[in-house]
Order: sequence, then structure tokens, then C-alpha cells
Amino acid sequence: MDLQHSDFDRLLFFEHARKSAEATYAKNPLDADNLTRWAGALLELSQFQSVSESKKMILDAISKLEETLLINPKKHDALWCLGNAYNSQAFLNPNQEAANGFFDKASTYFKQALDEDPGNELYMKSLEVTFKAPELYAEIHKHGFAQQETATAEPSTSSSTKTSKKKKSSDLKYDIFGWIILAVGIVAWVGFAKSHVPPPPPAR
Repeated sequence: MDLQHSDFDRLLFFEHARKSAEATYAKNPLDADNLTRWAGALLELSQFQSVSESKKMILDAISKLEETLLINPKKHDALWCLGNAYNSQAFLNPNQEAANGFFDKASTYFKQALDEDPGNELYMKSLEVTFKAPELYAEIHKHGFAQQETATAEPSTSSSTKTSKKKKSSDLKYDIFGWIILAVGIVAWVGFAKSHVPPPPPAR
């Protein structure tokens, strides 16, 4: 799938954010805000990867968020990001039972985030959407999303067929991740703006 200009800008922004967070972590590994921003950037970047790479990035984000919660267990934006990470993990899992376990974890973290910041509309909406997520998961996987990994991994005699399969599954992945992770990007962006990180140079 060709990256549109706005997608490319987002990719650049979050790649810059990831590198910046990594550098900050080297200086201060106990900065919970930085760890949360790092995880948010990884979740955003996972949208632009293959399924296997997405899974690795999501696991990396979960690890960063768990580290954050060891430093500050009541950090509501980290709890909320962790809910989003588990939602993403659920949608990428071809096994419905395992996916439902991830959806349960997601709703637990969304509830905890809401307990720490009552009345937060974003957290309420996330919790509400997660209750509907298993139904959406079933619908998506019924249409062949679960076959994406095998479809792109199997050798094909016709390169055009392979490209077409990749494009279809990639488009679908973007649609799914769009609603799951968009808000994570907004939170990460606001977090970086607050920390005065200079934006990446404009694309020429």
C-alpha cells in the first residue's frame, strides 16, 4: 500500500518520537512519561509494518508500559495505552479464544484508567468500544484477515496475485488499526508537544 503524504508525515513524526524517547531513556530510565510516549510511538509505528513486525512492536510497547506502571501504577494514560496495545494484539491473533483473553485484559486496563481519571470521555469510549470488539473481530476474521500471514508468507507462482493479496490484507489492517490506535497517536503527540521535542524536518 502506498503511503499517502499524511501517513508518511506520521511515520516520520513517530519514528523521530521513538528515537527521541530511546535517547531520553538511556539518560533517565525512570521517566514514566517518556516510557509512555515511547510505547505510544511504537503502537503508532506498528500500523505501518507487516503483521509479524506489528506483533513485535506491540509486545515491545506492552513491555515499556509495564515498566511504566512499575514506576507509577496509577498512571492513567499508561493504563489506557496498555488497553489499546492488548486490543491491537487481539485483532492480530487468529485464535478467537486467545483474542477474547486480550480483549478482557484491554477492558480491565481501560477500567483502571477510568478509575484513575473519572469522567475521561476517551477512556469511557475506549471501554465501550472494547465491549463491542469481539463482535467486530469475528466479522473481520470471517472475511479472511486471519489468513493474512499465510497469504503473504506462502510462495506464489503469480507475483501479481501475491501483490493483490498483500494489498487487500494491508488495506484491511490499516482500517482496523485506524480506529484502535488513532487516539493513542493523539495522546502521544500531545505528550511530545508538552515535552518540547522539536518536530522532524519537513519532507522535501
